[in-house]
Amino acid sequence: MIEVDVCVIGGGMAGASVAYHLAQNARVLLLEREPHVGYHSTGRSAALYSPQYGSLAIRRLTAATGPFLRDPPPGFASTALLTPRGFLTIGTRDELESLASLESLARATSSPLERLTEAEVRALVPVIRTGAIDWGALDPGAMDMDVDALLQGFLRGARAHGTQVATGEEVMSLERDGAGWLVHSSTLKIRAGIVVNASGAWADPTAALADIAPLGLVPYRRTAFNFDAPQHANTSTWPMVIDAGERFYFKADAGRLLGSLAEEEPSRPCDAQPEDLDVAIAVDRIEQVIDFPIQRIVRAWTGLRTFAPDRDPVSGFEPSIPGFYWHAAIGGYGIQTSAALGEFAAARILGRPLPAPLAELGLSNADLDPARLRA
Repeated sequence: MIEVDVCVIGGGMAGASVAYHLAQNARVLLLEREPHVGYHSTGRSAALYSPQYGSLAIRRLTAATGPFLRDPPPGFASTALLTPRGFLTIGTRDELESLASLESLARATSSPLERLTEAEVRALVPVIRTGAIDWGALDPGAMDMDVDALLQGFLRGARAHGTQVATGEEVMSLERDGAGWLVHSSTLKIRAGIVVNASGAWADPTAALADIAPLGLVPYRRTAFNFDAPQHANTSTWPMVIDAGERFYFKADAGRLLGSLAEEEPSRPCDAQPEDLDVAIAVDRIEQVIDFPIQRIVRAWTGLRTFAPDRDPVSGFEPSIPGFYWHAAIGGYGIQTSAALGEFAAARILGRPLPAPLAELGLSNADLDPARLRA
């Protein structure tokens, strides 16, 4: 029997960040059902830090994570976690309402957003076809993220303070045990005071193991693929490009381009795999705005982004039973919000006040509490 204060279920970015922020003040065990950490959503991310992407709550969490990513603690990572990229939304005259919404949200969070003409867009991304768009909105603060360095930094820091990480350990049962929990995984028996449900697409099924009603969290498919850029194109300076209707995006990626259908198709929790039709639709949509054909798909993959009904993350104790903490429904924002969300969860689990940077940005515990979904 392993005895810990907190058992974190899920070894992706969400669970690793919570373990990291708890480790100095609690005995922590992190369980991951796959043979290695970060296998699902974390390992299939577009790897962009975009302060102006997502709901107001997401933007606040992203802004609060920024200082950590720009200046991580000594020894956290051997490389920079952020490198300049930019995030460019493009649209037509029929989509000016989307531009107004982007500008309104930018003002609400005091974030810079530059409105661009078609010519200015083409100066940034020369492959945009003449006449395909009418305007652009550039977020100059968006950055590429080194996702693996961030994940390993959280895990290394957690381990340095005694956290145990067990991979290949699927949770089979969760039972109340006095004031705590008995957790049975593939080969382990654990007694924990608190269980943290950071199991991503499996968050509702994990809760069901403890006879807790689902929150209505839904995993959605998102397909991405690598393709070749035009010969001699210097893609390293291009911002990530997304259309105003979020029907596709593309960005530079290790000498090639990464494209996505940006779709949201409901899915069961699974090891999602790409479908040829989704890739073909994405290629067609991207080719409508660029001036070269996509001739070769190098590799394709699909990840799951899990959302609550109101699209905001869930981080808080289950109101119906003691000691069960939800940390889920982070959608496609789990990496860019990781440090702030992990610190938020650790404060709640330890019974501490909301971290000052989050309170100053206007976030409250109630904004993420699962109780809001039980009404």
